[in-house]
Amino acid sequence: MNKLESEYAQRLEALKACGEIIWWSFESVKLRLADNTFYTPDFFVQRVDGSFEVHETKGFMRDDANVKLKVANEFFPWTFYLVRKEVGGFGWDIRKIGNKDF
Repeated sequence: MNKLESEYAQRLEALKACGEIIWWSFESVKLRLADNTFYTPDFFVQRVDGSFEVHETKGFMRDDANVKLKVANEFFPWTFYLVRKEVGGFGWDIRKIGNKDF
């Protein structure tokens, strides 16, 4: 886990402690996108309503990571979020990826 991921894991622990989420894990799920193409999300999160979310932390987004995130968002029924530190380093910029209805 890098520094950004560690900081975000602390945030998820705080959300778990106050009852906003039930559970989270780091790089525990490997998603197959195509033959020999996989995507391992940073965080898999379960909310109190039982739904699951994927949280991807990025300091910088490379083209291949961007494509994999968008493809995974289309293939799988979970809500995907891109997580970055806010400018200035205080707080989090959390953005939902795409719009889809299942």
